[in-house]
Amino acid sequence: MLQKSKTILFFGTEDFSSHTLEALIESDFTVGAIITKPDTLRGRGKQLVKPRVKEIGEAHDIPVWQPAKLADIADDIASFHEPLGVLVSFGKIIPQSIIDLFSPGIINLHPSLLPKYRGPSPIESAILHGDDETAISIMQLSARMDAGPVYLQETIPLTGNETAPELYSSLGRRGAQLLVAALPQIIDGTLPAAPQDENNATYCQLIKKSDGLVDWHKPAEQIEREVRAYLGWPGSRTTLGSIDVIITSAFSETVSTAHTTTPGEISVISEQGVSILLVGASDTWLSIEKIKPVGKKEMPVQAFLAGYKDKLFN
Repeated sequence: MLQKSKTILFFGTEDFSSHTLEALIESDFTVGAIITKPDTLRGRGKQLVKPRVKEIGEAHDIPVWQPAKLADIADDIASFHEPLGVLVSFGKIIPQSIIDLFSPGIINLHPSLLPKYRGPSPIESAILHGDDETAISIMQLSARMDAGPVYLQETIPLTGNETAPELYSSLGRRGAQLLVAALPQIIDGTLPAAPQDENNATYCQLIKKSDGLVDWHKPAEQIEREVRAYLGWPGSRTTLGSIDVIITSAFSETVSTAHTTTPGEISVISEQGVSILLVGASDTWLSIEKIKPVGKKEMPVQAFLAGYKDKLFN
């Protein structure tokens, strides 16, 4: 098909982008090159780690470019005849001079109901704000962050129990399906793009490691949302007694205790023979379901209490 013979140059770095790259390859689109960030040093051993999209490219003999500056590959891009750009979770602003090298431009997948949550953390933001829905938006990239016209959107209902890793996975897979299905119409010009309403634009910020520090002066419901939004990274970190831990699952619930809560106060109670670990927030108790002592594996709270209860109160 003419639509699939057009060469695609794929921009992506995070694992979220790998779903779309794999879908393009499986759907027989011609991926001429993959543009991603340089390999990074990770872990205690500071090992050099490749982006997932680079591994996919190497497995399929697709050239992988990892420029320090996008201007460094402008001539490489221009060597293709009217390429189409596809960008998913690349992590850098694309200058207009690079966008202009593509026809009909660069197509971007953004996991929010644009113009809501423009920026780098729309999935975490939907969880943090307790939204009852999110969306996938397929849009044309512009030099302004996530401000380009939108080709299509699909709304996704939320239950209020999703974690960030779960949403990254489900939205990544569904977004890949939508983008691959829409590309032929985008290429032949039969799918129009509508401008976003700037009056309704909101922005989200880059998640920082410090965001994971639990503030027990917040309401328990907000802390529970943070546990789900920050699961994986940066993690909801705190100190309970003399133990540094990461809370990986919790819920806000009023339980029968002898007194009202004090932020950060620890209480262990028993209900129907089951031990429950509670930590006071500003309004009520947060009940911990799963927890990970730093340097150890995640464990159910009952296993944690069996091994660490004595350290909670000294």
